[in-house]
Amino acid sequence: MIGSLKGRLVVKAPPQLLLEVGGVGYEIEAPMSTFYGLPAVGEDVRLLTHLVVREDAHVLYGFASDAERRLFRNLLKVSGVGPKMALAILSGTSVDGFAACVESNDSATLTRIPGVGRKTAERLIVEMRDRIAATAGDGATIVDAPRGGAEAEAFTALVALGYKPAEATKLVKSAGGDEAASTEDLIRRALQFVARASGGAK
Repeated sequence: MIGSLKGRLVVKAPPQLLLEVGGVGYEIEAPMSTFYGLPAVGEDVRLLTHLVVREDAHVLYGFASDAERRLFRNLLKVSGVGPKMALAILSGTSVDGFAACVESNDSATLTRIPGVGRKTAERLIVEMRDRIAATAGDGATIVDAPRGGAEAEAFTALVALGYKPAEATKLVKSAGGDEAASTEDLIRRALQFVARASGGAK
């Protein structure tokens, strides 16, 4: 079984990406939490993988951390949850965020994830409660990055500028608060925040 791949990122089109390893191109599906931290096309990246074998296809899924992959694998054990829904859950929340929902019986938050209804959310909470301790809280969790709109675009731009995902998330949050703000506004405010912080540190 393919456990990980390291190679050149050729295509990045959520939820799919193409990774070229030794002249072979691997088609991989990945959650948005992984896409937020990917480098630019043409750069090298290493992903942990999970292979799902179906009658009509072999589908390879990629993840940025072991915690994320373990959550995906545990979700597949839940009745009624397949790879597509597991990917949607990982795209809609972080590893720690999902664990918090399970621990606090917060089915309402889970139902905000596309494809997750009330009954599925309740089943996830019941069946994942005993498994969640082995999934989260090990220091290898995914950054709780912005999930859509201008904030997500600003996050991606900041990561492209060289900021680490955790730093980019904090900067976007510091620049937020205005729902009408454009991507450019958020990026400008974030960089201004960095400039002020740097000035204050001198």
